[in-house]
Amino acid sequence: MSESEPISLRPSGFLRLVGNENRTVRAPAVPSQIAFDRGELTQILSVYGRKVADGEWRDYAIDARKEKAVFSIFRRTSEYPLYRIEKQPRLSRKQGAYSVVAASGMIVKRGHDLAQVLKAIDKRRPRLVVA
Repeated sequence: MSESEPISLRPSGFLRLVGNENRTVRAPAVPSQIAFDRGELTQILSVYGRKVADGEWRDYAIDARKEKAVFSIFRRTSEYPLYRIEKQPRLSRKQGAYSVVAASGMIVKRGHDLAQVLKAIDKRRPRLVVA
């Protein structure tokens, strides 16, 4: 770049590549908030639906934040969450992106696979069969 060339300012979402020719390419967008995708919600809601059918849970809330997504499960609407299912992508290479947190704040299960993490709260009780 010579001193006679004008310097053009580009918006922050662009990269300038220098090679055989100068090109402007849009940089990948950083998500402004983390959310559960359709497959993850399907797995979570199938566990939630079984527990609602058993009468154990009654309400839920979904929260999408900048650093994590949270699915909160309530026994009654006016209470604190019984469990929180959290997705934190920044932990995906360390302990796993998914975790189940109890009402006390203790992490019940953490891992890379959502189905394995959900098994911690999807314990099925044996049913009594009366003949």
